[in-house]
Amino acid sequence: MTNKIEFIDLKAQYADLKSAIDARIQRVLNHGQYIMGPEVRELEERLEAYTAAKHCITVASGTEALLIALMALGVKPGDEVITSPFTFVATAEVIALIGAVPVFVDVQPDTCNIDPALIEAAITARTKAIMPVSLYGQVADMDEINAIAARHGNIPVIEDAAQSFGATYKGRKTCNLSTIGCTSFFPSKPLGCYGDGGAIFTNDDALAKAMREIRVHGQERRYYHTRIGVGGRMDTLQCAVVLAKLERFDWEIEQRLLAGARYLELLKAIPAVQQLAIRADRTCVWGQFTIQVRNREAALEKLKAAGIPTAVHYPVPLHQQPAYRDSCRISGQLQNSEIVAGRVFSLPMHPYIDLRTQQRIVKAVAEAVA
Repeated sequence: MTNKIEFIDLKAQYADLKSAIDARIQRVLNHGQYIMGPEVRELEERLEAYTAAKHCITVASGTEALLIALMALGVKPGDEVITSPFTFVATAEVIALIGAVPVFVDVQPDTCNIDPALIEAAITARTKAIMPVSLYGQVADMDEINAIAARHGNIPVIEDAAQSFGATYKGRKTCNLSTIGCTSFFPSKPLGCYGDGGAIFTNDDALAKAMREIRVHGQERRYYHTRIGVGGRMDTLQCAVVLAKLERFDWEIEQRLLAGARYLELLKAIPAVQQLAIRADRTCVWGQFTIQVRNREAALEKLKAAGIPTAVHYPVPLHQQPAYRDSCRISGQLQNSEIVAGRVFSLPMHPYIDLRTQQRIVKAVAEAVA
């Protein structure tokens, strides 16, 4: 067996950034401010500059980012939030935790992102937010979604950008494309920490104030609680790790784009593989490099035997999950979501993957789907 192929090579990344990461962590150990230390605000300022958003609020996870966003918007039990059924469960989970109703709208079969053409039909008097997901690293059709929201009384739009941080849409950065943008710093994300973490972005001063208070138990000042909140802070050590990784983030995004382009070119020769469509007006940072094949389970078994790691994101759409079947509302048919859930799987993707490794992977894919 040749060298082991890593699905996401965090060890190579750490080896490359070891001195910067170690120094950042040591600085926190020296000052001892593990909660809301100076690195928290430093990271927020760096991310505000990166996205051009007026406000960044770091939080404990990408899930917590979505939850706090909904809380700040005043979404309440019985309200409805329109979103995609083809995403990680956290997107719908936070809606249900508030007592609101996830309203599922089908996805585009070629991008797997929510289809904006279907959103308008899902809007009712109870709709309090629209939550598109920028899946696999490609931003959803945000201008179309924002326009629909504006026509219906300026419904707030929350971009779930957990997989797309670093991507662009018509020259603008993900997370600064709507009312609120939320991302995750889970270790496998394009910009990841060494535990859990996330961030919320907005240009609205009132929402920013609300979200900053909600993340510290609803405090306006110490022991003075103006609203219901959560313990949603991102700890200082995780902020330090992200700060160190930010130094090379632009380079890593360039490498992701190059690796994605190589995969797209190599896979063109395999008719049985359906690739993700990348819209011309945006970049995809390949939070996952995902393809579709018709006989997935057989292909995965052959790839496993060939030493190629894979993952399925996601095998069961949320409207078919036991926890959500009876508590969601389905708008129209969700046929595309059901079809792609049975066909998608992801190949190894990270900034350190090289051409030879990708050629080996694609050769194995060709044999697996032959």
